[in-house]
Amino acid sequence: MGGGAVATTGNTAAISHLIDPRRKWYNNRRIITLNAWIVLLLITSSTTGYDGSMMNGLQSLAQWEDYFHNPTGGKLGLLNAIQNIGSLVAYPAAPYLSDGLGRRPTIFIGAFIMCCATVVQTASQSVGMFIGARFLIGFGQTFAANAAPMLVTEISYPTYRAPLTSTYNSLWYSGSIIAAWTTFGTFRINNTWAWRIPSALQALPSVLQVCLVWFCPESPRYLISKGKEAAALKTLAYYHADGDEQDGLVRYEFEEIRAAIEFDRTVAANVGWKSLFTTPGNRKRMRIIIALAFFSQWSGNGLVSYYLNKVFDTIGITDPNTQLLINGILQIWNLFWALSAAFLVDRIGRRILFMTSVLGMIVFFTLQTVCSALFAQRGSDQAAHAVIAFIFLFYAAYDVAFSPLIVSYTVEILPYQLRAKGLSIFNFTISAALIFNQYVNPIALGHLGWKYYIVYVCWLAFEAVFLWFYVVETKNRTLEETAVLFDGEDATEQIAGQAAQQAHITHELPVSDEKSSASFQEDNPGFTKA
Repeated sequence: MGGGAVATTGNTAAISHLIDPRRKWYNNRRIITLNAWIVLLLITSSTTGYDGSMMNGLQSLAQWEDYFHNPTGGKLGLLNAIQNIGSLVAYPAAPYLSDGLGRRPTIFIGAFIMCCATVVQTASQSVGMFIGARFLIGFGQTFAANAAPMLVTEISYPTYRAPLTSTYNSLWYSGSIIAAWTTFGTFRINNTWAWRIPSALQALPSVLQVCLVWFCPESPRYLISKGKEAAALKTLAYYHADGDEQDGLVRYEFEEIRAAIEFDRTVAANVGWKSLFTTPGNRKRMRIIIALAFFSQWSGNGLVSYYLNKVFDTIGITDPNTQLLINGILQIWNLFWALSAAFLVDRIGRRILFMTSVLGMIVFFTLQTVCSALFAQRGSDQAAHAVIAFIFLFYAAYDVAFSPLIVSYTVEILPYQLRAKGLSIFNFTISAALIFNQYVNPIALGHLGWKYYIVYVCWLAFEAVFLWFYVVETKNRTLEETAVLFDGEDATEQIAGQAAQQAHITHELPVSDEKSSASFQEDNPGFTKA
């Protein structure tokens, strides 16, 4: 594949000979327990998904619109954007909590803030109170969303790391489904509880985390970085080898983490915010991470995520019951495609999923634009129905990569010392893109109607070119090997070799599917540039 990267075969090929084939997610009690704790972390994403779908649903509720005096234009944009403004305020502090206090305490702090904010949102007596509560929800969400995906990827059993981390962002739709069907069920209530009930249910994931997160294991990477090596080894052994601290896999994981953290501190000098942009490897990482963050929100999906009812208005579907029903079905459709793709990331690879996704979006969004134009010009019911079909097909294409991969790819290409800061920049970029979308989209739709879609068609074409040249394949590598991939093959071999030597085991280098490691830089024209 032109412009592609090294791809490996097998499950985490470098350590496949150390993994007990009898130890599966369905028959090993410790892995089952570990995955249960990971589910508790994964639902962090549900809170964000719930909010987007809830705001979609509330805008179709006459009870909500009447209570807040039919917000439109800038005020409607503020109601949607204020959560992301709250997130922006918290981003600078989030990585310091994740790296300083630990992943678990940071999740607890974020979840607790969201619980309090949801109470205020549910009890809102004015639009100002509602906006203030949504600001606090975004503020708390930042802390939880910074720590949770990192903890997922840092404690997962090696063969399940990529699918589980990819599931994190896919579960955005689980919250979206609950919100969509809750608002569909409550819109018949002829008082303010039509919108207060959906507001209250937004706290459910956070309540579970506040009550249970302290029972979840802490990240071995965090523990080693703080000098708590015995606790880290015990955690790895308990969940990855039934308590055997001399197990070959556990010893290799432990030594590889130590070697990678030491490499970050000394050779790569990955300390502080400035280091994110001071080395060629880190600049390559940040170029991809920032681009993916923008692409995830500027691919046309923002029109449907927050303004589905406005899109329906442009094609003549104005009945609230119909709008809410389609919204609810769409979220189930999205969850199916996102989870399906999440469990294929190590089989198909990241590059193929990204390219399939963006090319599919170009095709279906273009067709959606054409059908919207036909309806606007001719009032054709067939064109309106086709728009709905292409919205569903567009989202299937989006969900193939951008739902499962944007978070998992970000955390896996960042070394430990930069992971929290890099993820914070990723989330900051998403919020900035969302704020722009949430202010501009309703205004642009109101003035341009279907013509506004053409902007996104052109942008999607740019995305395709960028992804082709710059996305690097990372499948079937350990977390530490993936993270140093951008620092060159010598760094990868140094860390893997040192880990194998210290653990007294044989290390098997990954084998390329399409290219040898020597051709890696040569076959990645964008990857060689600082």
